[in-house]
Order: sequence, then structure tokens, then C-alpha cells
Amino acid sequence: MRAVIFANGSLNLPVALSPGDFIIAADGGAQHCLALGLIPAVVIGDLDSLTPADLEALKAQGAEIVQFPARKDFTDLELAIKHARSSGAEEILILGALGERWDQTLANVMLPAAFSDLNIRLVDGNQEFFYLRTGETITINGKPGDTLSLVPLGGEAQGITTDRLEYPLQGENLPLGSTRGVSNVLLAEAAQISLREGFLLCVVMHQPDQPAKSD
Repeated sequence: MRAVIFANGSLNLPVALSPGDFIIAADGGAQHCLALGLIPAVVIGDLDSLTPADLEALKAQGAEIVQFPARKDFTDLELAIKHARSSGAEEILILGALGERWDQTLANVMLPAAFSDLNIRLVDGNQEFFYLRTGETITINGKPGDTLSLVPLGGEAQGITTDRLEYPLQGENLPLGSTRGVSNVLLAEAAQISLREGFLLCVVMHQPDQPAKSD
């Protein structure tokens, strides 16, 4: 099952959902759902970003409300991920996780690192963020010309091998703080990355769809 979590940050379109998605709103992320005409299955958090009228409207349309105290050990987004996992989700798409507060944005980008058992992606408009861990190989789907950046976290990322990227890496290392992996380019609709050891943040910037030209 795939869960789609709406966080309370900036929501940049487009938003691509599937009919079977389990939709969760992390507190004020419910505002994004309402604006899009969506009713989340669950609204979770301390609910300080929602008005009583919002909550009544959500309840009336069948949303489950899971409220936590304001003094808690986890952010609303982390609570939403934990709820998604306990509900049987193996894949999670997070929307609206970035915003003006750098502390919240950085914490949200790092949050998937705490859930190695889940396939978690953060999407912001045409950008997506995900992680590559020790021993993993992933395929990046996109278009030729899309931008891919590899950012090592937690130490040196070792034994990186890429395929179908403009600037290839062949079993090479990226030390913590290195910018060598920034702004690579896809040469095909699918590229591949393998990591022998370490932890990589992968950021893909997809080119926006171009409108069809008229004759």
C-alpha cells in the first residue's frame, strides 16, 4: 500500500495521486487536502494549525482525527509516517514538506533516514528527494536532461557506480561535504546508481512538461 502524506509546508504543483492511495494529513496539511478537494483518511498531529470549523468539516466527511498534545516528542510529520507504517504502508509519498522554516525543512528532508524499512520519497513540484543506503541499487526514472544530485550524509559515501549519467562515477567515493555529485544529468529515461557503503541523499529535478505546439 502507498500512503500519501500532506505536510504543512509549501505545496507546489503538480500533485500526482493514484486511486488507491491512503491519504494522511499531518495537521495543517489538511488545508492542502481541502484546497484540492480531497478528504484525508486520517488527520494527525496536535492540530494547532486547524480551526474548529476545519476539523468539523473533515469529521463530517469521514476523516479520522488523531490528536496529540502540543508537548510531544515527535513532529506531526513523523507521527504521520509512524501512523502510515502501522496501517500497513510500505511506500510513502510526502508532499508539502518544504517551507520557509529551515529547521523544519531540514528535519523533514532528513526524516526518511529514520525509517530504513520504508520506501519514502519527498516531492516538491518537479523535484523529488529520496535516499540510497549501503548495498542498494536504484533506478532513476525521468527524461534525458533531468538533473540528478547525489549528496553524501553521515560520512563518506563509498563505491558509487552510475549508469546513463552525463558525468559517470565508477566505484568512486564522495566525502562528506563534497559537491562533486551535484547537478549530474540523465542521458536516458532510466539511469542507475549503486552504493557499496554509506548514505546518499538523491535529488532529482524533472524538467517541466512542455505544452504541445499548435500548427
